[in-house]
Amino acid sequence: MSVALEERADGTFVPRSRVRPFTVAGVRWRGSGRVEFRTRSSAGRWGAWRLASPEPEDGPDPGAHEGSRRRWRVGNPWWVGTSDGIEVRVRGQVAAARAELVWSPAIHAPLRSLAATGTPAIVPRAGWGADESIRRNGPTYAPEIRFVVVHHTAGTNDYTRAEAPAIVRGIELYHVRSNGWNDIGYNFLVDRFGTIYEGRFGGIDRNVVGAHALGFNTGSVGIAVLGSYGSTAPSRAAQDAVARLIAWRLDLAHVDPTSSVSVVSGGSERYPSGTTVQLRAVSGHRDTGSTECPGDQLYGRLAAIAAQARALGGPKIFEPVADASGPLVRLRARLSSSLPWTVTIASASGAEVASGSGVGGSVDWTWDSSTSPSDTYTWTISAGSALPATGVVRAGAAAAPFAIVDATLEPDAISPNADGQADSAGLAYRLTARASVTVQVLDSSGAVVLTLADGVATTAGPHTLLVPGDQLPDGTYSVVVTATPASGVPAVSAVRLAVSRTLGLVTVSPPTFSPNGDGRNDELEVGFTLAGPANTRVRIQRDGRWVATTLVADLPSGTHTATWDGTRSTGTLRDGAYTAIVEATDAVGTISFAAPFAVDTIAPRVRILAGRGLRIEVSEPASVLVKVDGASIRRQLRRPGVVRVPWPAAFRRVTVVATDAAGNRSVPAVRVRGG
Repeated sequence: MSVALEERADGTFVPRSRVRPFTVAGVRWRGSGRVEFRTRSSAGRWGAWRLASPEPEDGPDPGAHEGSRRRWRVGNPWWVGTSDGIEVRVRGQVAAARAELVWSPAIHAPLRSLAATGTPAIVPRAGWGADESIRRNGPTYAPEIRFVVVHHTAGTNDYTRAEAPAIVRGIELYHVRSNGWNDIGYNFLVDRFGTIYEGRFGGIDRNVVGAHALGFNTGSVGIAVLGSYGSTAPSRAAQDAVARLIAWRLDLAHVDPTSSVSVVSGGSERYPSGTTVQLRAVSGHRDTGSTECPGDQLYGRLAAIAAQARALGGPKIFEPVADASGPLVRLRARLSSSLPWTVTIASASGAEVASGSGVGGSVDWTWDSSTSPSDTYTWTISAGSALPATGVVRAGAAAAPFAIVDATLEPDAISPNADGQADSAGLAYRLTARASVTVQVLDSSGAVVLTLADGVATTAGPHTLLVPGDQLPDGTYSVVVTATPASGVPAVSAVRLAVSRTLGLVTVSPPTFSPNGDGRNDELEVGFTLAGPANTRVRIQRDGRWVATTLVADLPSGTHTATWDGTRSTGTLRDGAYTAIVEATDAVGTISFAAPFAVDTIAPRVRILAGRGLRIEVSEPASVLVKVDGASIRRQLRRPGVVRVPWPAAFRRVTVVATDAAGNRSVPAVRVRGG
C-alpha cells in the first residue's frame, strides 16, 4: 500500500492515518534531499534509522518498457518484520514523501525445487508464492549472457528460513506495485541458508533481461543475496550457493567466470550511455553504478566465488565464436582443460556438411564454404563431457563480404572547452561479422594522435564509442575504424571530425517565456561566448523546423547576446518545446549547440472550491498568492490539482492569483463571505 505522509512540528513525516500491519517498507520522494526512515514493530519498539535508498541504481535500463514513477526518487525495499508504524526524516530539499508498505507474511508451505540435470536446486516462483497476476508485461530477452552482477538486497541478516521466501515475495510486490516495474528486478535470489530462488519470470535457462543494474541489464544475470553485507560476511552456505548458481548459469552461456568482458553502458549515473566498460564476468553492482552494493564483505569475496564456480562440474567450453568473412568461416573456443574436440557444420535440414577435430586447450578450425550454397548453417563445438556450444552462421558461395556499415559521428564538430556542451562526440558503426576493432584519431597530416580502441574483440552488429575532445587541439581530424575479421582482410571506414573551442557556453533566459504581449517574459535572450572571431548565426527551431533567425553577424571574441521578441514572430507561436541553435563558423569549420526552452502563453486557471475550509484548484504548476482578509499566504505548487490552505478561523474575503513559470498571471479568483 502507498501511504501519504505529512510533516510534524519536529520535522519528521508520519502517515496521515493509522496503517495496516506490514513486513516490507520503503519510501519514495520528490527532491534531491536525503531520506531516512524507521519502523515500529508490532511490540511497540522503534527500530534504527535506515537510509531509504542505499542502492540507487537498481532498476530497468533507460528506454526499457517498464519504469519507476519517474517524478519520484525510489527507495529500496527493507524487510522489517511485522510492523505497524513508520517515521521519515529528511535532509535537504524534499517536496513530498510517501511510504510504500507491503504485507508479506512468512510462508509455511514446503519449498519445491527445480533440479534438472546439471542445474542446482532452485525454488520456482510458485514455491515462494509469486503473485503472477500483478506482472505488468511479459519478459524481454537478450541475444546472449555475458556476465553476472551480484547484489545484496539491503535489510536484516537475521531472518528465519520461513521468512526468507516471504522476503522474496515482498521484494516482488514492492518492485511491481511501488516502483512500477514489470516484475521483480533480480533474475535469482539466494538466502543465508543457501537456498536459491527463481526471480524474474521468463525461464531460468533463458536470457531474461532484468531490472537490477541500471544501464547494464541486457546481457547480464542479476543475483541478489538477501541481507546487508557492508560489515557482515555472507554465510558459507550463501557463498557456495552463489558459486553453484554462477557455475551452471555461465556454463549455459559458455562464459569463463574468471574472465573479463568489455560492455557498452546503456546509461547509468556512473557511466554515460555509449561508454565502454571493462567488467569481470562476475562483477558486483558497484562495478556498474554509483553504489556500495553488494557491500564490502560480499564484494571482497567475488573473485574467490568466481574461481570456485569455474572449478565446479566437469570440463567447459568458453567463448565460442564463428567469424565469417566471405566463404571462410573460422570457429574458435577456449577449453577449461586439454581435451579432444570436434566441430561440425550442418545444413538447415540437419545434414552434416563439414567437420573438423583436434586435441588441446583451444579450438581453432576454419570451414571453406565456397562449395556450399549460400544459406544459414548450424555449427556445434563438442569437447568430451562439456556442454556443447552451438550457433548459426550465414555462409556459402555467395556470402556477402565483411564490411563496416553506417559509421557516423554525432556531432561531427565539437567544442571541448569543459562547459558541458559539445565537449565530445559519439561514434556509431555496425559490423557485418565479428572482428578485431581498432579506432584511432588522425590529424590532417595522417598522424595518429589518439587511440580509442586497440584490437578489441567486437561482435557483429551496432556499436558506439565516445570520442573525447579534451586531448585534441583545434583542427580537423579523421576518426578511423579498422576492423579485421577471421579472414584477416581488414575493412576501414573514416569519418571527419572538426574541433574548435571558439563557441563557448550557450544559455537561454528565461527557460520558459511567454510572447503574448503582456509585458512579462515576452523576449528571449540567447547568450554565448566566442573565444575568437566567428561568423555567427542564431536560429530558433521547433520539432526540427525553422521558426526564426535572430542573429546573423561577424562577431569578435567575447560575450554576446541575441534577443528575440516573440511577439513579432511571423505567425502565432504554439506553446511547447523549442531549441535555440547557435552556430559559429571559423577557419576550422562550423560548431553549433542547441539549448532547449519552452513557450507558454496561457495563464493558469484558479478556482476556489466550495465547502468547508479553504481549498484552491490550480490548472498547472504555479506560484499562488492567497489573500485572506488582508493577510497574504504564498504557496508553490509543483503540479496541478487541489491544495488546502490552512486558515484557523472564519474569513470574509479571499482572493487568489496564480503565476506560472513563464510569468503568466491568472484572472483573480474571489470568494466573499466564506466560512
